[in-house]
Amino acid sequence: MEAHADHRRLGRELDLFDTDPLMGAGLPYWLPDGAVVRHELEEYVRELELSAGYRHVYSPVLGKRELYEISGHWDHYSDDMFPPMRLGSEEVLLRPSLCPHHALIYRSRARSYRELPLRIAELGGMYRSELSGVLGGLTRVRSIQLNDAHVFCTLDQAVEEASAALRLIRRAYDDLGIEASRYRLSLPGEGGKYVAGPELWSRATALLRKALEGIEYEEAEGEAAFYGPKIDVQISDPAGREATLSTVQIDFHQPERFGLSYIGPDGAKHRPVMVHRSIVGSVERAVAHLIERHGGAFPVWLAPVQLAVLPVSEAQEAHSLELVRQAESSGIRVAYAGPDQGSLGARIRAARLVPYQAVIGEREASGERAAVRLRDGRQVGAVGVAELVRRVGERSAARGTLLWE
Repeated sequence: MEAHADHRRLGRELDLFDTDPLMGAGLPYWLPDGAVVRHELEEYVRELELSAGYRHVYSPVLGKRELYEISGHWDHYSDDMFPPMRLGSEEVLLRPSLCPHHALIYRSRARSYRELPLRIAELGGMYRSELSGVLGGLTRVRSIQLNDAHVFCTLDQAVEEASAALRLIRRAYDDLGIEASRYRLSLPGEGGKYVAGPELWSRATALLRKALEGIEYEEAEGEAAFYGPKIDVQISDPAGREATLSTVQIDFHQPERFGLSYIGPDGAKHRPVMVHRSIVGSVERAVAHLIERHGGAFPVWLAPVQLAVLPVSEAQEAHSLELVRQAESSGIRVAYAGPDQGSLGARIRAARLVPYQAVIGEREASGERAAVRLRDGRQVGAVGVAELVRRVGERSAARGTLLWE
């Protein structure tokens, strides 16, 4: 990977995240600017999910060993789980996945077909015991914040729910400036890591193929989850290395293991289908990709600092601070860089990753205006302070990649 594209180097240079040996390998912490990026991404995903009919829940990061025995994780995934902790006569585990918890939430009361599809979403923590040799930056970590969701639906609804999830993923990628390198239908391979049930695997695979109609994709054996096939949306870093960011799965296994049911129009119990989907996967991997994709020059709505205010001299300080005040009161993340921080040219270079630079000289101050420079090198010219604040606010609220219209 080229040095300029390495999210680990950029993350430290831009004060986004770091690690400490006392916290442990694979357990990064987020610095204030990195926390801004993460928060904005999480809020975006929540709002996108709400608009698509999802309801959000919270569930604990611990579960009894019995929970993961029922789900199949203990038998098929324990090598990637942290060891059990003793609590009296019980054993509890840090969860490696959110789906068993959401299955319990679903079965917490009786369900009717009128409630389906029931879409449950959570941005929640999970933990995986990755080997030290594969850990790196934000892409391979042991503590993961996962954008996860599970749709409980009828068999007839499963394909449309999977297709809708793929549409949400494409929408998010457009807003984030991310490109999918390819779509992959991940199928089981040789070995005993997969649950039994050839008929269930066959049914789930057939439904995913229908959801992929109209989308070019490749098949890959040995990449399925232990409980079923999945659609993986692949991304590539600047060096061409590929990783999975988003997934869509159709699962017949866990509804059966947990005894999930709903009352149909005939008054009888029926088994729901469980559609797993993640729009941006783990927050850590998503931010790592965004850092590398944009070289630290994030879209306006994600940028830790959206507007840099640069007075030419001390004489324009009062006018510049008034712009800062108006921008902050409008919810814009703004930084003030006065003459004490160096020459104007040096300050402009220091703010090169900030989407908007407002330079205020004598002429601009007298007219309550600012000379606006865009991060991409364009110079918009003199813009009224109120107009500038409005435009930056609109671009941020639009949550796209456009800088100026």
